[in-house]
Amino acid sequence: MTLGEADARPEHVLVVLAHPDDPEFFCGGTLALWAQQGWAIDYCLLTRGDKGADDAASDPVALAQLREQEQRAAAAVVGVRSVRFLDLPDGYLTPDLALRKQVVRVLRQVRPDIVVTCDPTNFFPSDRYINHPDHRAAGQATLDAVFPASGSALFFPELLSEEGLQPHKIRQVYVAMPQTANTLIDVTGTLERKIAALREHRSQIPDQAGLEARIRERLLDPSNPPEAPRYVERFRLIDLGR
Repeated sequence: MTLGEADARPEHVLVVLAHPDDPEFFCGGTLALWAQQGWAIDYCLLTRGDKGADDAASDPVALAQLREQEQRAAAAVVGVRSVRFLDLPDGYLTPDLALRKQVVRVLRQVRPDIVVTCDPTNFFPSDRYINHPDHRAAGQATLDAVFPASGSALFFPELLSEEGLQPHKIRQVYVAMPQTANTLIDVTGTLERKIAALREHRSQIPDQAGLEARIRERLLDPSNPPEAPRYVERFRLIDLGR
């Protein structure tokens, strides 16, 4: 496993995940680091989080509007350039051809160097958590869109013939919350910004007081001595440009 370092040149990153707050929870420290280094970062969220509450009295439309506002505020803290929502129903994502085509469309519109998504194979991130099915669906649809569909004119040819969207090849994929990581990003210097961005998601984080302790515990690198704590985010890095 290697400690990832930023490329000397500025990069263009597209983050494709399921819900508002996913980018900040999964990789907010890394995204803040990249933004700090001058990289252009865009978000594409597949839903607006309209089922992010358990109370039957909750209004899904109002909740989605609130979560969109929270996400835009959090993205501003991170240093993200733009946020788009595909506005699909929360909780019902399926990694089918229709979703794959929507993601391919965004890839060809945005034309990033790097895509960040999540691991579709990670059902059990811990002994206390079952991974949300939307997370897994978002990861599978995005990976299937990255390769081979985005880079080949023979996939979804109507995107070229009807919308003028040229094929686009992605150079690298960072898979967040992976079952097996091969890259660690040191986010010690941007941990506070990650936490500040997460605080914008008030509808999803009622225990604001305990947030910082939970994040520090989750990201603490056990290989570093206690007197010099280091915090890391873990990824499966796939280098398609080699």
